[in-house]
Amino acid sequence: MNYANFPLDKRMPLPNSDAGDGEDFIDIERLLGMAARQAKVVAVCAAIGLFLGMLYLQTTPPKFVSVSSVLIDEGLNKIVDDISAASTTMQTDSAILSQIEILTSTRLAAVVVDKLKLDQNDAFMNPPQSALAQGVGLIRGLIQYVRPSPAMPGLGDIGKLDPAARDALIATSRRDYAILKLQNEIRAERVGRSYVIALGYQATDPGLATAITKAYADAYLADQLDASFDATERAAVWLQGRLTELRESSQQASLAVEKFRAEHGLSANSDGQLMSDKQLADLNAQLIVAQADTARASARYQQYKSIVDSGSDNAFKDAAISADQPSSSVISALKTRYLTVAKRQQDVEANFGAEHPQAVALAKEKADISAQIFGELKQLTESYRNEYEVALARETALRANVAAAQGKSSIDNQSQVQLRDLDQKATALTTLYQTFLGRYEEAAQQQSFPVGKIRIISDASTPLSASSPRTIVVLGLSLVLGVLMGAGFGALNEFNERFFRTGDEVRDRVGLKFLGYLPTIGSKPAKDDKPAEAQPDAKAARSPAAIERRARMRVSIDAPASMFAETLRSAKIAFDVVMEGQGSRVIGVISVLPGEGKSTVAANLAGLLAANGARTLLIDGDLRNPGLSRSLGMEAEQGLMEAVVSGQTWQSVGKIDRQTKLAIIPAVLRGHFSHTSELLSSAGMRRFIENAKETFEYIVVDLPPLGPVVDAKAFAPLVDGFVLVTEWGRTPRAMVRSMLESEPYVANKIVGVVLNKVDLKKLAKYGSFGASEKFFDKYSTYYLDKSEVRSKAPV
Repeated sequence: MNYANFPLDKRMPLPNSDAGDGEDFIDIERLLGMAARQAKVVAVCAAIGLFLGMLYLQTTPPKFVSVSSVLIDEGLNKIVDDISAASTTMQTDSAILSQIEILTSTRLAAVVVDKLKLDQNDAFMNPPQSALAQGVGLIRGLIQYVRPSPAMPGLGDIGKLDPAARDALIATSRRDYAILKLQNEIRAERVGRSYVIALGYQATDPGLATAITKAYADAYLADQLDASFDATERAAVWLQGRLTELRESSQQASLAVEKFRAEHGLSANSDGQLMSDKQLADLNAQLIVAQADTARASARYQQYKSIVDSGSDNAFKDAAISADQPSSSVISALKTRYLTVAKRQQDVEANFGAEHPQAVALAKEKADISAQIFGELKQLTESYRNEYEVALARETALRANVAAAQGKSSIDNQSQVQLRDLDQKATALTTLYQTFLGRYEEAAQQQSFPVGKIRIISDASTPLSASSPRTIVVLGLSLVLGVLMGAGFGALNEFNERFFRTGDEVRDRVGLKFLGYLPTIGSKPAKDDKPAEAQPDAKAARSPAAIERRARMRVSIDAPASMFAETLRSAKIAFDVVMEGQGSRVIGVISVLPGEGKSTVAANLAGLLAANGARTLLIDGDLRNPGLSRSLGMEAEQGLMEAVVSGQTWQSVGKIDRQTKLAIIPAVLRGHFSHTSELLSSAGMRRFIENAKETFEYIVVDLPPLGPVVDAKAFAPLVDGFVLVTEWGRTPRAMVRSMLESEPYVANKIVGVVLNKVDLKKLAKYGSFGASEKFFDKYSTYYLDKSEVRSKAPV
């Protein structure tokens, strides 16, 4: 398949640019690779950091810290706190923070300054400083000199004062400065979640640090005692005045209670109940009994009345009469007699008949007894009616008495509410008076013996070793900062990395086939495209630089087992696969920028093909800068330009290498010729190439770079395939991509890319884990390194 003739619309588009190639997750493998590549940068910065740390240790004076521990003990004194209803509890964080603010207050600092006369102590006022502090002070001084701050009010006319006033003003200023300095430098911190406060001071003199810490602790203790005494004294004075008011108020309240009770007749019995309430309760009990009696009398009266109304016969038969009357009553006797007569009548009638005189007499007697019973019932009914009327009258009278008692009780209850309110007020005032009286006695005792809420549990001692600077901490921090600085520079280097380093980048960034790595050969070439015109030709040809250039052009011949030659063999296989079926193959060797080594690649590729027995022609097509011809040391009067212009064949201008039989067409630079692109795309050039195809299997053409000139683009129609030479770590990926996007015709004919001038020692750092770049040292047994070969074969 001829890849060069593949339709443009069928070619794979270029991949995304660098900006769009990021992953959505952190690539740990890539980060490790970056770290390995920038290890030297990080190590150098870490060493610099350690050096700066040691320099800081050497130039910084040691400082000593003296610490004293103070316990905030709320159990020592609760009298003052209990006086106020809104007492402050020391179990809160705000209370501890308040004590810390007291410790760092200006008042305590002034007490310590005056006690130790720190404003006259030069070790306190002007302690030795580190070089870093001196440098910062110098910078501040320069800034203040350039931009002076406005003078303080009152100090502008200090020179006009008399000496005594001036000395007093200076002394006051020194004292104020000492107070402010001490207040800023004293340290008070809470120890964990306890009630202990660590009080400390740091100074270059251990004795001074100890003295200041002790003085601060003593001043704090004295301040607490003074505060306790003052509070107790103020509380006692206030309580004394308050007791007088409470005593008078309590007496007035008690008198008001008794006066109100007497005015409203609110006397009470032994159990505290009002007489009106007691009377109302008795009347209610009597009314309940009267209602029950009335109901019972009414029920009995109605029952007998209904019996009487039903007639004498039914009255006798009613069972309620027998149940209600006792056995000794008249009605019970008559009823018994009635039943006896009735039984006798029944017997007589059964034996002798109803007409028997005795039966008639018994019937008459029975009727008389019934009439007597009915008469007794009437009298009994009338008696029950009278009882009912009496009970009803009694109930009515009781109801009237209860209503009257309720009115009296309601009035008394309303007065009782006011009386209860007055009594509660009097009781509260009496209780409050007793409470304040007890607390006044306690405050009076406390005033004579004040106790503070703090005590010193650990006195300040002279420090034996310096607290700062700490050697391990400073060196560790310097090392960490150096490593971070190195990481920053390394990240910047990686961010600026915009060049090709691996074959994967070639495939991923520009979508071209990667043909292999070409290692750096010999010493680093210096601008080999520039001839040494100042020297004579013979002398220039024998110079070490010229010999070095010729050696680089023959590496694939002199060292066929080298990695350089093996990469070119890989490129040859790629040509053969892509251009399979073609008789003669025209291969253009191009680059994007000058100096990428395309001439070296073209010469070695052609030499390798010729050494393998293929008929090969090498053409120097860079007519503006024939670096290939100069590097080969060819001295010719005629070259490609003369052959194309005059219509000659390759035989007339070509030269043959005796060792490989490689035919070479040099380029002769004659003045400034700017129409080289027209020459390379002319009909004469086409005829020249067609004539050469009749003889050679491979025609390798070294073309100018794509960036500065258009010669390679003009020669593109005559080329079957291009080899793009890119310098490792020098050619920007974005530039290669831009050239390929702007010249799709050339891009479509590129068979592959080789990375030239590769540093094999650094290459492994850019390869991913498991990639072939990591294992080049394993291939060393298969390669014969001839990178320093010097060509001895004449051209």
